[in-house]
Amino acid sequence: MNIYKQIFKEIKKYNTIVIARHIGADPDALGAQFAFKNIILRLFPDKKVYAVGNPASRFKFFGNNDRIDDICTNNALLVVVDTPDLKRIDGANPSDFEYVIKIDHHPVIDTFGNIEYIDDNACSTSQLILEFVYANKLQLTKEEAELLFLGIVGDTDRFLHDYTSSKTFELVARLLNETDINFTSLYKKLYHRPLVEVKFEGYIYSNLTVTENGVAYIKLTDKLMKEYGVDSAAAGNMINDLKFVDEIVIWIFLSEDVKSNLIRANIRSVGPYVNELASRFGGGGHIFASGARLKTWEDADKLIEAYDNLMIEYKKLN
Repeated sequence: MNIYKQIFKEIKKYNTIVIARHIGADPDALGAQFAFKNIILRLFPDKKVYAVGNPASRFKFFGNNDRIDDICTNNALLVVVDTPDLKRIDGANPSDFEYVIKIDHHPVIDTFGNIEYIDDNACSTSQLILEFVYANKLQLTKEEAELLFLGIVGDTDRFLHDYTSSKTFELVARLLNETDINFTSLYKKLYHRPLVEVKFEGYIYSNLTVTENGVAYIKLTDKLMKEYGVDSAAAGNMINDLKFVDEIVIWIFLSEDVKSNLIRANIRSVGPYVNELASRFGGGGHIFASGARLKTWEDADKLIEAYDNLMIEYKKLN
């Protein structure tokens, strides 16, 4: 049986379904999560379907998250989207559920689902949800189509990234033809931002450190971000803009998050793969786009040094 049909078969069985995604939610995680919730509720209005996780204030237009404190999960289904590892699941514990389905496009880190569908060639988990829809011959509402389009656009950065494939374009073309969404107006939701963030971006570009091996990095303290009126999530959203700088091969944004008592490392590359090294620091992700959660600035320095050494080896081979 086709994997998407297997997933649909399990969805039909359960009256209570919880959909979770990773901490620090991005447009792909939210698009996949809320689109999937809406699709299931539309097809099965008598089911109880919850989208859980901490709110993402920047992306609140995707939908409002639910709490499951009072929900009996013993006979419930958990669907985890866009999350390869247990420690990054936000708002749900797979061991509390009768059945678990994982749908993801990251390389495998942890195995925790009864059904695990992982396609690390897909540009996004939103693409996989779209494939689920078409594989089961379902229709999309305009709202569902918008959520999935935003998820795909968010993870591909408007189809710029290498893992955007012909399949991605074929699926998106079908979505646009069948739902007639106004996709140009949707870009405003993702890319418009306040002036304070533009000024903060100017600070980042003016204060980047670039090693002689082509590793760029910047340390963004809580004090600095407060001075500019931004949060740690704002810095992470700016990182892709350095992809086309000649002198930079790997770049790292290190943002202090005092609420979580950690330092968020966002790592990008146009050369060596960065996910394996990120996993050594408790993180992971895609081969050219990864992240890690560090405890101290000393750990941050070790991470920078490790990536600089990676670039030395990369240069020897290239």
